[in-house]
Amino acid sequence: MAVETIPISLGFKAPDFSLLDTQSGEVKTLEELSSEKVTVVMFICNHCPYVIHVNEALIELAKDYQPKGVSFIAISSNDVENYPDDSPEKMKEMNYPFPYLYDESQQTAKDYSAVCTPDFSIFNSEMNCVYRGQLDGSRPGSDVLVSGEDLRAALDNILTGEPVAEIQHPSMGCSIKWKS
Repeated sequence: MAVETIPISLGFKAPDFSLLDTQSGEVKTLEELSSEKVTVVMFICNHCPYVIHVNEALIELAKDYQPKGVSFIAISSNDVENYPDDSPEKMKEMNYPFPYLYDESQQTAKDYSAVCTPDFSIFNSEMNCVYRGQLDGSRPGSDVLVSGEDLRAALDNILTGEPVAEIQHPSMGCSIKWKS
């Protein structure tokens, strides 16, 4: 059953973290990975159909916006004992053009109030949350094409100094697989 992101007030400061970067094998912090302009933090995983549905769009989004100074950080917080497809070894195989971090303790997901995959938050240069919502209106099995339009509109507004739309639609996906 699909889960939606829980509504929270915008403006919260991005919680810091120290997590394993599955591509480099090194522990990375938010400070090391964030941008001076805009930082996108997304909670994803390997096995969720909702993430699989948008994977190519995530890669294209990063390729389009990284040259503009936008940092993308992906985090998986799933219980790998019960979901081995989400293990750090399998995460590394994804070979994303952005860091893919493993939140073994699941504390980072809790700190960001993440409940589903995918879950997107955008932080401005002061690391305050200015967007929390969906990539776009597409879902697996729907007739809506994956475009990334909601996230793209928010990023374009931030980069041009315009306000981000106040109405933000929640992301929808698989629940984060919490440890028991």
